[in-house]
Amino acid sequence: MNVYEVIRRPIVTEKAVLRKDEAGTLCFEVSPDANKTQIKAAVQKVFGVKVADVKTVNNLGKLRRRGRFSGYRPDWKKAYVRLAAGQKMPEYTEI
Repeated sequence: MNVYEVIRRPIVTEKAVLRKDEAGTLCFEVSPDANKTQIKAAVQKVFGVKVADVKTVNNLGKLRRRGRFSGYRPDWKKAYVRLAAGQKMPEYTEI
């Protein structure tokens, strides 16, 4: 799997930015098929940093209704990537 297929996009929300600033943890939407080893290798290759830990969360799609029609949003996977001590925090706009 290509590194850009593993990492789909960074998640830039208030919670993710706060976690990035305080805990040195980056947050990404990743491929549902990717495992922690692939995520770690992809982040190290793309950003050029050392990764200490990877935690993943599988988010199930919510039920959405439009009038009498109903359906589900797609399932997706989120990864919290903690950088090793002393690593420079990458900015998403510098890539």
